[in-house]
Amino acid sequence: MLQKLMVFFAVAVLPLVPLAAETPAKQAATLSTSKIDLTPEEQAEREGRRACKAAMCAAFRNPANGKNVACSITKSFRKEQLQKIVSKAKVSWPWGRVICNADLKADRATLSKALSAGKQVVKFPPHKVACSIEHDGEAASNITAEMTPEVTFDTGKATKAAMNWGKVEGPALVKGLMWTATATDNTVNVLGSMVVDDVNDFVTVKCDEVKAEWQGQ
Repeated sequence: MLQKLMVFFAVAVLPLVPLAAETPAKQAATLSTSKIDLTPEEQAEREGRRACKAAMCAAFRNPANGKNVACSITKSFRKEQLQKIVSKAKVSWPWGRVICNADLKADRATLSKALSAGKQVVKFPPHKVACSIEHDGEAASNITAEMTPEVTFDTGKATKAAMNWGKVEGPALVKGLMWTATATDNTVNVLGSMVVDDVNDFVTVKCDEVKAEWQGQ
C-alpha cells in the first residue's frame, strides 16, 4: 500500500483532533499502522494504491524522464488503529472508522532531484483530502481539508516537513475540531517529525518492495 505518502497526504489530520490542545512533543512513532489481517475491502484498497506507490517511487528513484505523478488513492482506518495513534496523548478516539480519498499530484523532475541534490525544498501542489468519519448509530460526517505540503531534503534524506493546512469544510462539530487542529499544526508543526520519518521510510524500504515495478518507469 502507499503507506507513507498516503498517510502524509490523506490522514495526517486525524491524530491532530485530540492533540490540538496538547503540548507539542517529538513523537517517536510514525503515522503508519501496525500489520493486521485485512478485510477484502481493505485488500482491494491496498492493491488499488500499488500503481500509485510505484509511480511515486519511480519519480523519486528513477532519474529517467517520464510523466508527472497523478493518481487517486483511498485509505480506510479502523477505530482501533486510530485509537492506537491518539492514545499517545492519553486520549481516546471518539468516533468510528475513517475512510479518506485524495488525488495525489507531484512533479517528477522535482522529486527525482530531491534524492540526488544537496539541499532542496520540495513544494507539492495544493491537495484536497476528503474523509468520511463514521459514528456508531448515526450518519457519517464528511469533511475536506486542503494542504500544500513542503518537505526539505538534504543529501538524499528528508529533514523537515510541513503540511501547510488551508481551508477545512464539514459539519460544525468536526470542522471546529479539525480547524483548531490544523491551525495548531500550522503554528507549531506537530506532525513534522512523523512525516519526515515516514517519507524517509517510503523512499527507501517501501520503494524497494516494489522495485521491479518502478525500475522501468
